[in-house]
Amino acid sequence: MKIAIPVDNNSMDSSVCISFGRAPYLLIYDTETEGSNFLDNSAAASQGGAGIKAAQNIVDSGAEAIITPRCGENAAEVLKAAEIKLYKNTNNSIRDNIESFKEGKLSLLDDIHPGFHQHGGK
Repeated sequence: MKIAIPVDNNSMDSSVCISFGRAPYLLIYDTETEGSNFLDNSAAASQGGAGIKAAQNIVDSGAEAIITPRCGENAAEVLKAAEIKLYKNTNNSIRDNIESFKEGKLSLLDDIHPGFHQHGGK
């Protein structure tokens, strides 16, 4: 299964990014092959709609789940429409969250916020 995680740098030693839509990179991790691919998040520099664009990048990647601290309503709708499950990270470690996901220890994300529509900021 492919899972997506918004991250600060393109390294497995990086941290989970607090911002979903404006994360610099999106990690796509394959739990079967243990392969990782870092996508530049082109949505990060968007004036508005960064979360929606990042969500669409995740849909296009083929991921079936995402691990993130929080998510805006519009991005969550895109992900839910694609049947991508949203999970809450446990800490900032990419590796810890992947292990917790594999062990079934992550809870579903319930921190869906209204977002910052048309403000262009974090």
